[in-house]
Amino acid sequence: MSLKIDLSWRRVAKWVGLAVLAVLFAVFIIRVIAFENYYYNEKEGSERATTSNVGAIQPEEELIEEKPTEEEVYEYVVAADRPRYMTIEALGIYNARVLPMGLTDNNALDTPRNIFDVGWYQESGKPGQGGTMIIDGHNGGPHVHGVFKDLPELSEGDIIVIERGDGLKYSYKVYENKEVLLSDADQYMSTAAKSPISGKESVTLITCSGEWSQQRGTYLSRQFVRAAIIE
Repeated sequence: MSLKIDLSWRRVAKWVGLAVLAVLFAVFIIRVIAFENYYYNEKEGSERATTSNVGAIQPEEELIEEKPTEEEVYEYVVAADRPRYMTIEALGIYNARVLPMGLTDNNALDTPRNIFDVGWYQESGKPGQGGTMIIDGHNGGPHVHGVFKDLPELSEGDIIVIERGDGLKYSYKVYENKEVLLSDADQYMSTAAKSPISGKESVTLITCSGEWSQQRGTYLSRQFVRAAIIE
């Protein structure tokens, strides 16, 4: 009789132990989820973390973060009437390659893989032909600053120079440098596609700006610089 009671007690103790472990595991999972939620909420709107404390962020792992060599820049060739290089002395940008770009699957402007190149939207204007060129570029990659990191610092009156494939150069004076919330950026594109001076050829530069959203994986603003040709 005492043996049966002892065995029953052991069974009860075993199941009680397993139940306690299950409860402890559930509490652990809940704490992890709560911590993650708190962490990402805390990071919302903070400066983007660098690889000194976090891993590289998808999908930017495929970005190229090495400056093109002088030879690669020199050998870059485009059609005579297309933009080839961009120079902005005020920002220390000299002969940045201007790559033809289209739209992404999400119908957004595409950008070059190399963060030191800029992208010219092929459906926008061409230098010397009276329209508005739309040029975008990265403000940085997972590890280093990109070609347009300092674009918000460009001032009215600063000069942007676009060189065509045939060597002709066109200079544009900055009239507007504006930060637009990401939620309003699509609507602002209708303005960005126009010249700041009616009837004059122009160029609009675009990059990410503002604070970094850890949850959304992007910056919360877009920077638009609008400049008109100097005739």
